[in-house]
This record gives sequence, C-alpha cells and structure tokens, in this order.
Amino acid sequence: MRKNVLRASGFAATLFVTIFSTSCRTCTSDAGGGLVGAWRGKVQFTSGAFAATKDLEFMYVFNAGGTMTESSNYDASPPVPPAYGVWKKVGLRQYSARYAYFWTRPPTNFDEIAKGGGWSPGGHGVLSQSITLSENGNSFDSTIKYEVFDQQGKPTESASEAVGKGARF
Repeated sequence: MRKNVLRASGFAATLFVTIFSTSCRTCTSDAGGGLVGAWRGKVQFTSGAFAATKDLEFMYVFNAGGTMTESSNYDASPPVPPAYGVWKKVGLRQYSARYAYFWTRPPTNFDEIAKGGGWSPGGHGVLSQSITLSENGNSFDSTIKYEVFDQQGKPTESASEAVGKGARF
C-alpha cells in the first residue's frame, strides 16, 4: 500500500511540473499569442515634426481580441490621452496596427486658464505600424506612418515616418 501512495505522489508531482512548465513556455512564445501582452519600445521619426526628438518611447498593450492601447513618454507635453486602436496578424511573425489619439491645442494666454479654460481639442493623430516579431517572440522591429488631422479631419501636415523597436515587459 505504501508503495502505491509513493508512486501516486510521484506521478502527481511529475504531472504538475509538466503542466506548469508547458503553460509557462507557451506564454512567452510567438505560438502562444504573438503580440499579446505589454511592450516597451523606442521610436525614432525620420521625417516630420518629431524627427528632432531623440528620446521618444512608447508603451503598448496588445489585447487578445485585437484591440490595443499605446502611450508615450511625451503624452503630458502637451497633455493628450493614450492612443487606442486595433492590430492583426498579417503573416508569419508579421503584424499591422492602426491606432489614434486626440491632440490638444495650448491656451493662447494665461487668462484662458484663469477663466477655467485650458488645453482645448485640436484634432487627432493616426499611426499605422508594420511590426516584425523576432523569432523568440520577445522583441520586434517596426515602421510607422504618422498622420495628423485638425478638428474638421483635414491633414495639418504631410505624413511622417518612423522606425521602432520593442521589447516585452
């Protein structure tokens, strides 16, 4: 009887370790979820108004249902909300994402702030990103097209381009 209890305990421990280790490997591989998860990236614009910015960083969350959120280290300057969008797999380790945010216009003078005004709506920006996931699924390279529109939906400047790199948290 004692041998059977030891065998059962050993079998249960082996089964637990096998299930646990398999599920953890799946969480970090491309086969398990591709882009799903939280990422931190560096972005360098090669054209447009942000080309002179050398320390731009993005934080991304890619959700399993195909939605995403992006925020940058410049969201407070001027104050803007995060960007929201969608993403999809387009090929082996290839993804596309499209996301938008609202931008704000600074007050023209201090009196506007004193009267309860502040940063008013200025328009919106749209980013289209092509992402190539690394073989191990823990980093990516990307290209980004950035378009800016006013409140009426008219372009305010020509589209900008950027390159990006990201790493999983």
